[in-house]
Amino acid sequence: MKRRQIIATVAMLAAGTGLVGCSSSDDGGSDASNCTNTITKKDLPVVTMWGWYPNTQLVVDNFNKQNNEVQVCWTNVGQGGDEYDKFQTAISAGTGAPDVIMVEADRIPTFQIQGALVDIKKYGYDAVKANYSEGAWKDVSVGDAVYGVPVDGGPMGMIYRKDIFDKYKVTPPKTWAEYEQTAQKVKDAGGPLFGDLGANVPAVLMALQIQKGATPFTFDPAQPKSIGVKLNDQASKDVLDYWGGLAKKGLVGTQDQFTPEYISGVINGNYATYISAAWAPGYLTGAGVGKGQDTGKFAVAPLPQWDPANPVQVNWGGSAFSVTKQAKKPELAAKVAYGLYADKESLTDGWTNQIIFPLNLTALKDPAFIDLKVAFFDGQQANKEVYVPAADAYQGVSYAPFGQYYLDAMTKQVSEVIKGSVTGSQAADRLQEDVAKYAKEQGFTVQ
Repeated sequence: MKRRQIIATVAMLAAGTGLVGCSSSDDGGSDASNCTNTITKKDLPVVTMWGWYPNTQLVVDNFNKQNNEVQVCWTNVGQGGDEYDKFQTAISAGTGAPDVIMVEADRIPTFQIQGALVDIKKYGYDAVKANYSEGAWKDVSVGDAVYGVPVDGGPMGMIYRKDIFDKYKVTPPKTWAEYEQTAQKVKDAGGPLFGDLGANVPAVLMALQIQKGATPFTFDPAQPKSIGVKLNDQASKDVLDYWGGLAKKGLVGTQDQFTPEYISGVINGNYATYISAAWAPGYLTGAGVGKGQDTGKFAVAPLPQWDPANPVQVNWGGSAFSVTKQAKKPELAAKVAYGLYADKESLTDGWTNQIIFPLNLTALKDPAFIDLKVAFFDGQQANKEVYVPAADAYQGVSYAPFGQYYLDAMTKQVSEVIKGSVTGSQAADRLQEDVAKYAKEQGFTVQ
């Protein structure tokens, strides 16, 4: 069985997409003529890199300035899916990929199973292992192998409107049972929706299922044709039933998120809470939230728990730098992956400008970061109170090599729950059947 035949994200392929960037040379360096950045140390070997962070120019310049062994040639070929399309094309062609590529952590297994990424454990992992938490490393690993260097993450919390909570005399719920009770109290008093069940954010529901004890996928690269798929266990059903029940009772909305309509609703106070991640303040600020009539009205509290006696912290989002199999000198590429976004200046710029929530412990343990009074939250020390403890406690997740298919299938089932055509439990059963069937079609034995 060819590895690329078992990749769900092949559906993203744009087979005719042209590749942009620096071309690899035979000596492991690169032709720097197409770099977005300017390389000044022209006598050093060059490693090509694709990435999309807004401050990548600064990060690359910092690395190149501080490094006398290798230089980075950076190109932005697109964000997320646009970049993945080009990388997939390069994988299929056997040429055209960069030496280092920025990928979201949940996409790593998709490319790893095709043999497109390098296990960088032997190229300096021990020297930097202590710079990141075990949970951060697990997210970028497949089995015992490490396929990326963590950069940013999305420890989750509950953003809420202080004005709405004050008006209806409620406090941030500490459990999901309290969340429903508080939502009902606000509704009974004539208040707005308490939250939102968006079909287009399946990763949130996945995280909450994991928080309740679900393990959606188990995969051992030593047995690459076998995978555990468990999407309709009791924990998974309970979470879908819970949110479906909130929607049926009119306690939460059912609008797609990341849309102008949803953002308008957030600004206008149509929702009392927003279950999201540590990167949300930056996103919301960029979308115009917290700048007008809603200035100073937001705060954040820890994510409600299913079992307060056994709290579990979860994550939504996060990226890493991976070394591709097409790198001529993987040890040099790994040096770049380990070194990018790892110096204090780059990390500080990232979090002060709300570009990233850093996973490097240099930042997470920095008093300036911990004690930061976040303007979006009206000066609340959100990192100290919510996000840093959540990141510290996060244990990591094992993602599937066909994660995008799973999330798309989840979106379809959540849409059916929203329409009322199925219950949450029924949706979980249908999701299990769908994804297990797909896995088998890709050549897996489903456990």
